[in-house]
Amino acid sequence: MTSAAELPASAGSNLTPHENITNTTMPDPLRQATGVYVTVHGHFYQPPRENPYLDAIERQSGAAPFHDWNERIHHECYRPNAFARVLNDRGELVGIVNNYEYLSFNIGPTLMSWLERHDLEVYQRILEADAKSCDRLNGHGNAIAQVYNHIIMPLANERDKYTQIRWGKEDFRSRFGRDPEGMWLAETAVDYVTLKALVDEGIRFIVLAPSQAQRCRLLPTEDNPNPEWHEVGGCQIDPTRPYRCFLKESPLSDSGQMTRHRPYIDIFFYDGPISRDMGFNDVLHSSCHLAGRIGSAVRGDHRPAQLISVATDGETFGHHKGGTEKTLAYAFTKEFPHWGWTVTNFAHYLSLNTPTWEVELKPVTAWSCAHGVDRWQDDCGCGGGGTWHQKWRRPLRDALNWLRDQLIWVYEEHGKQFFVDPWGARDEYIQVIRDRSFENVSRFLLRHQTHKLTPAEQVDALRLLEMQRHALLMFTSCGWFFEELSRPEGTQILRYAARALELAGDVAGVQLEKGFLQRLNQAPSNVDMFKHGGEVYRQLVLTAQVSFKQVAAQYAITSLFTNHKPVEMLHTASSGNGHNASIKDSHPHQKRVYCYSANELDYQLQRMGSLTLAVGNLNLVSEITWESEHLVFAVLHLGGWDFHCCIQPFQGRLVYTELKEKLFAALQQASAAQTILVMTQLFGEESFSLRNLFAEERHRLMHLLSQETLSRLDQLYTQAYRDNYGVLMAFHRDEVPAPQELQVAAEIALGYRCMTTLRSLEQDIAEPVSSWNHIVELEAIATEAKHLHCHLNIREGKQILEQLILRSLWQLLHDPNGTFDADLQRLERLIDVANHLNLGISLERSQELYFNCLHSQIVPFFIAKSVKGQDSTQCHQLLKLGQKLAVDVRTWLSQLG
Repeated sequence: MTSAAELPASAGSNLTPHENITNTTMPDPLRQATGVYVTVHGHFYQPPRENPYLDAIERQSGAAPFHDWNERIHHECYRPNAFARVLNDRGELVGIVNNYEYLSFNIGPTLMSWLERHDLEVYQRILEADAKSCDRLNGHGNAIAQVYNHIIMPLANERDKYTQIRWGKEDFRSRFGRDPEGMWLAETAVDYVTLKALVDEGIRFIVLAPSQAQRCRLLPTEDNPNPEWHEVGGCQIDPTRPYRCFLKESPLSDSGQMTRHRPYIDIFFYDGPISRDMGFNDVLHSSCHLAGRIGSAVRGDHRPAQLISVATDGETFGHHKGGTEKTLAYAFTKEFPHWGWTVTNFAHYLSLNTPTWEVELKPVTAWSCAHGVDRWQDDCGCGGGGTWHQKWRRPLRDALNWLRDQLIWVYEEHGKQFFVDPWGARDEYIQVIRDRSFENVSRFLLRHQTHKLTPAEQVDALRLLEMQRHALLMFTSCGWFFEELSRPEGTQILRYAARALELAGDVAGVQLEKGFLQRLNQAPSNVDMFKHGGEVYRQLVLTAQVSFKQVAAQYAITSLFTNHKPVEMLHTASSGNGHNASIKDSHPHQKRVYCYSANELDYQLQRMGSLTLAVGNLNLVSEITWESEHLVFAVLHLGGWDFHCCIQPFQGRLVYTELKEKLFAALQQASAAQTILVMTQLFGEESFSLRNLFAEERHRLMHLLSQETLSRLDQLYTQAYRDNYGVLMAFHRDEVPAPQELQVAAEIALGYRCMTTLRSLEQDIAEPVSSWNHIVELEAIATEAKHLHCHLNIREGKQILEQLILRSLWQLLHDPNGTFDADLQRLERLIDVANHLNLGISLERSQELYFNCLHSQIVPFFIAKSVKGQDSTQCHQLLKLGQKLAVDVRTWLSQLG
């Protein structure tokens, strides 16, 4: 992390992201190879975590308090690197750097898809960073592509190798608007067959670990047609230059033939020791330390140019090593230029330095396994922990290979009925994965179909393509990386396998699960409750499968807590007291349940005392495969946590009408048992309850159903707090530990009061008088909490305050109709009370907004006022606000006196 000593106190306004030290008498290092170049490469990647049936990541408890690991790592790494802070010795913000503008990086397609969905601002910052690096580095952007879903390429069959590269290229092209020059291989796993596929697909270079090189030599020339080979298999290769690697099927180099016409790919080898220390030692502790470590690798042999390149997991910068994105930001913009080094990327350096050396690789290697690629197929010891074995790896690999081969037969046999070129269609299916709109999918099918497909054939065609997508996803490398098969990573790839074989059964009627399980049973687990892979599959995979009936049950149960616009309100004779009412809605409603479109065709709800019964029918359509089902549902809410839901296929209007009449007639008896009995007679024994809901919605309903109880408890604690306030104050005044029961009551009561006030403030923020009163109330709560040593643990309150401050700041800076003095005073009081409440709020978003306006609006406004000799009171107030937001504004404040 950047230390105070590294940043001069005067650096504040002088920080320039593109600052570099150049000598006008020397060549421009961006256009001519000269001097020392530095490339820091970040391999940013998260495995696909989506539920195969829902196309969404479900809550992961291990990532708490965040929803899932993607969200947590995004908060700690991906976003901080898009808005990396440079701070002065007082912790004030002096610069915001988009590290992606200086990092060489690859971001896995599955992660980029997640970023595009969940934080479009960061996603755009990454795209903009690549565009700016293209401008700075003569058309060579920082971003390189990645094989699509991180499979171990030497272990893939030939066709999968090409699809992984083609999907990676197309995904890259659709995002960055250009073809990739380089490609990152999962775990840098490589063999010569993989190199051929890369060359065939137009990839110019890759990045490997120094341990993967076998020998190297100068490229043959007419003067020296057979240079001497140097053995470098022990990591001795010089990583400061690029190398050319010729494909093996060409004539051997030792034959003396010229090499210029043979197929090749260029390779960079990163500096192993520095890269390793970045991940496992303290090299990133400060930018000075990082620069010193890189400087120690500079060769002093007076060569015209050299590249010091390092590579590590991108998550190192912020997630694994908290705050180290700040180290990079200062190193890129200050430390490296101070040493006269040019920050570049591999493609740019290659454009200035055509390889003059040739390299041959070891047969099959990877950067994270000392045994070739055995970490992803054998019990080699890599990734093991304690006494646990990895004997499950080989049977898992064999089982998935067997399933892949069975699915190839299904795909070819049935795909030829729908596609002119089934494998060509699979290669282009990435275009559908990127855009599943009806129009785009229709265009795709039109291009590839053998004839005009019927709706049923369209469904089977999409099922086949999805089967192949999941057949690729099931080889994601993370499934083998760790010590146990039943970990989330292993379970996830088995879920992809289960979905693939299910789709095969839907299209071809083949039953592959039995054969797959027989092979999985050979994979021993380290966990007693599982015993082997077959049990992992039964306990953790089959239980996660989703049917259309489950989706319908989810829709039905949650419909009880959503508003259906009533067409008519039917009251019985006893409905005057509000205990018996019926809502009938004959208008269809289109809603989305994850990746399913739910078209509600009929819905009727009736309440009888504590019982609520809803009956309806809907058409469910998968947005992925276009398959659909027309279903009837009935859901009975018995109160509290008890739900009884039944689903069956729609059997016609007459049958449906009779079913409704019987159900609502049973409800009129005000007997839950009678109603459930009739539901069973009409629908059968199968039923769904709250526990059958998808986790996300189940948790939401659990919170919703708890609210009444929690409100009563809040009131009880509040009363206890009020009744004993004087006693509690006496304990704290005399510095005697207060009884735990009273202290807990105070914290809950003050937290409840704080949340109530914050919600009111959120509603009334545009009303000057009301919002002011709410802020005064928050100040009183903060004072009480301080006197009573209460810690208010209200995460929702923290988020509300952060949003209110950001919203108020935006209004102050951009709303021409606002009242400046009142808005400013309210914002400052809001920041103060947020700090006094001690909720641990983050002002980062507000800092970013202010910092951007500081240079684009506030400073130009200040300069204009100064030139004209006009009153600059407003400028002074805005700059003082910057101090409150921990932004360094001393340069301009000092000029105001």
